[in-house]
Amino acid sequence: MVDMGQTKYVFGPVPSRRLGMSLGINNVPYKTCTYSCVYCQLGRTTNLIVERKPYSVPERVVDEIGSIVDTQARIDYITFVPDGEPTLDKNLGLTAAMIRDRMDLPLALLTNGSLIWMGDVCEELKLFDVVSLKIDGLNGMWRRINRPHPKLSIDLIVDAMVDFSKTYPGKILTETMLIHNLNTTSNVLSEIISIIERIDPYRVYISVPIRPPAERWVKPPTEEELLIAYKIFADKLGENRVEVLSTPEPPEFHPPEDPVEYILSIVAVHPLRMEYAIDILQRYVDEPQKLIEDLVKAGKIRLVEYQNTVFLVRRIPRKQ
Repeated sequence: MVDMGQTKYVFGPVPSRRLGMSLGINNVPYKTCTYSCVYCQLGRTTNLIVERKPYSVPERVVDEIGSIVDTQARIDYITFVPDGEPTLDKNLGLTAAMIRDRMDLPLALLTNGSLIWMGDVCEELKLFDVVSLKIDGLNGMWRRINRPHPKLSIDLIVDAMVDFSKTYPGKILTETMLIHNLNTTSNVLSEIISIIERIDPYRVYISVPIRPPAERWVKPPTEEELLIAYKIFADKLGENRVEVLSTPEPPEFHPPEDPVEYILSIVAVHPLRMEYAIDILQRYVDEPQKLIEDLVKAGKIRLVEYQNTVFLVRRIPRKQ
């Protein structure tokens, strides 16, 4: 058994707005990604690459999952949702296959889809029950919002997404992040929808930045912009398939024995609202606010205010 306080790859379970209670897998190093999205809650990408490498140790990932699954009453999905792009991990397929062999839980993967044109990536994605793809814009808008690696081509990516959808046996989700005064115009939204229609996903999510973004100028859409976007999406794709993700996850956290380690594992990949952190800690300690202050003083976390809400965010080591 792996000590839950010493997990390297696994965090949670945490409530997911898409997947219920999700046990997260962080299979690539911090900010190793093919994109550097302006809205990313983890900040700017520090390692912008497209070359796949063996970043994780499959046996260790599976052992960590087993240690937590054995102690949890409810886990709806095991979800690969790391600090970067999960398909950059060359061991992704092997890890997914090993998980399937050892436990009976559905697998999900949240990817920007930028490497889906690679044959090995496309085949590995078929090991998952749910695959979520990102489509925030095309051409110049794609470059402005997602800031991709210069070797990537949006036309190649889109065509590969469409081809994948024709043979993939599981559920495809798409997610589009709306940014005020950027990809909220009707012509941009129509371009995005034209691609989504070709992919024909099970569910289409419209998201807004509700956590501190990589770039300070990024703002969530206005209520009017969000309503217009939803209307355009729903009219084209059907109301039953379109959902808006404009609110935080509900505070349905179930911490293991060490709630401090649990919180630190979450904020490493997932900024946590202050009230949720207090709700977790007050069940285990007398002074949750003081414990949080101590974590700040110890350099473990930072408190960041965004949209009138305070978040606990991972402290990022910086060179002197």
